[in-house]
Amino acid sequence: MLRIALPNKGRLSEDTRDLFNDAGLDVRASGDRALTASLGGEFEAIFVRAQDIPEFVADGAADAGVTGLDLVTESGRPLTSHLDLGFGRCRLVVAAKEDAGIRSVEEIGHSDRPVRVATVFPSITKRFFADRGVTVDVVPVSGAAEIAPHLGIADVVVDLTSTGSTLRVNGLREVETVLRSSAQLITATGGPRNGDSARGREFAELVTALESVIRARGQRYLMANVPRETLPQVREVLPGLNGPTVIEIADHGKYVAVHAVVRADAVYRTISQLRALGGEGILVTRIERLVP
Repeated sequence: MLRIALPNKGRLSEDTRDLFNDAGLDVRASGDRALTASLGGEFEAIFVRAQDIPEFVADGAADAGVTGLDLVTESGRPLTSHLDLGFGRCRLVVAAKEDAGIRSVEEIGHSDRPVRVATVFPSITKRFFADRGVTVDVVPVSGAAEIAPHLGIADVVVDLTSTGSTLRVNGLREVETVLRSSAQLITATGGPRNGDSARGREFAELVTALESVIRARGQRYLMANVPRETLPQVREVLPGLNGPTVIEIADHGKYVAVHAVVRADAVYRTISQLRALGGEGILVTRIERLVP
């Protein structure tokens, strides 16, 4: 049974559990504090800190894991991302105090002394500034990097942000994006269980199951009866994955049924367009999985 390392707490943990549940791999644990669980009876889950998951996977303690790309990159371990899970999106950015007058990374390098940079991601930060030819002193912190400039600990921070609101509240201005991150399904490079074809097939099935759920999110299944004579226009309204499916209606030659997958954010307009073409009996449902 493949062992999957999952985040043990926070929003990343909640979103991960929701994804696996939707894929039919519901988390079956003996209690809220359990360190292991069954994933639908198909896989074993172990619950650890998100920042430790790259190490667990790289060292072979877990065959695969779910964690942020920022943590994968910071670890520097030989890991491969197989699937962007579509949640946990954030950016790692360089930020400075509003009154510091810093508007670009190059300006940081023009100081008469190395600028001190506070960050929870020292490895990424060192590589970033080295690649830009800017000399800095990196100050590793365990959290709340945004307060460092106000305490005189550092001049600049490299920190995570989703909307930028926390930085603004703390009087900081974004200078440049270092990395865009989101939750990833990862394995050790060459894994899982390199050379074991059965394990490889199990993992491929896991990727397919999760991918089918991710692909279905934001999509809807639409069915409608439309006048046969309007089919050319309907095909333009309902392109679907490969165009709409057209089905004959028993004893009803004037109308045909059309089925198609449409984007959720386009449903309102699509229904209006079908109504204008004489469509009726329109039904829209959610999609649990979508495998092309």
